[in-house]
Amino acid sequence: MVIAFASNNGEKINEHFGWCKFFYIYEIDKNKSKFIKKIESVNEPEKENEKLLFKFGKLKECDLLYCVQIGPGASKIANSFNVFPVKVKENEDIRDVIEKIQNMLKNNPPIWLLRIYKRSQNGGNDY
Repeated sequence: MVIAFASNNGEKINEHFGWCKFFYIYEIDKNKSKFIKKIESVNEPEKENEKLLFKFGKLKECDLLYCVQIGPGASKIANSFNVFPVKVKENEDIRDVIEKIQNMLKNNPPIWLLRIYKRSQNGGNDY
């Protein structure tokens, strides 16, 4: 499963999706995680809808997106890209969230997470 974290420092989830300039991408399964890359979202179009499409185009391989906030329009676009947004409290540690996800996957995952995980295992990603 590939997860994007909206962060300005790569350690904490601390950005609103629409304003975020950097996304840290991890590949995660039940037992391990691997940092894949940092994606920069710079030189975005100015129109809001084009800006959101531009950002999701950069995250199209991701299954989940963790951020502090995401607007309703962006959430709708996320669904069209098969990216499931998750809002968390500001400054949650990325490593802690990864560990929580792995624990959920090992110990009776919620149905939404199980579906996403199985889809990622069947469809695969290009990482």
